[in-house]
Amino acid sequence: MSFFSDKINVGLLTTHCALSEVSNFLTTDTIIKKIRIMSNSLQNYLHIVSPEFAVLGLNPHAGENGAFGSEDQKIIMPVVKMLRDEGMNITGPFPSDTFFTGAYSHYDMIIAPYHDQGLIPFKMLAFDAGVNVTLGLPYVRTSVDHGTAFDIAGTNTASEISLLSAIKFAEKMLS
Repeated sequence: MSFFSDKINVGLLTTHCALSEVSNFLTTDTIIKKIRIMSNSLQNYLHIVSPEFAVLGLNPHAGENGAFGSEDQKIIMPVVKMLRDEGMNITGPFPSDTFFTGAYSHYDMIIAPYHDQGLIPFKMLAFDAGVNVTLGLPYVRTSVDHGTAFDIAGTNTASEISLLSAIKFAEKMLS
């Protein structure tokens, strides 16, 4: 599950799961597999030769050297180092509470460990024109970034902008 716009691109390491379950899904193998899917997709579909990745930390202040959980130091940091040693242009983990105040637009993809961590800033910056892309499938799959919007169905208030963006993004990925 990844989200793209002209302003920001975000990839998620977990999707729709309870916050209390996130760390159970963050294994070294899973993180590596998902980041490689993101990298291959950016290279193959968007023709970015050497995509730049920023990885957000799971815990406040990216764990602050173990003061707030151990996942950032024991899992995320070693994965980032290993992928960097393999030649991937990847840095992190960054504290997510301050990351989006800085040069987030410098990166081709920001990788967030959990859903709302990446989606809150994404939707604040690109809600109307954002695109949800499911990477790693044998075909291109895009959709609106905001879900089904059943809560406003039939009210004549829905916008078609994200749908048009999803169609255009799919065309871009296929070109």
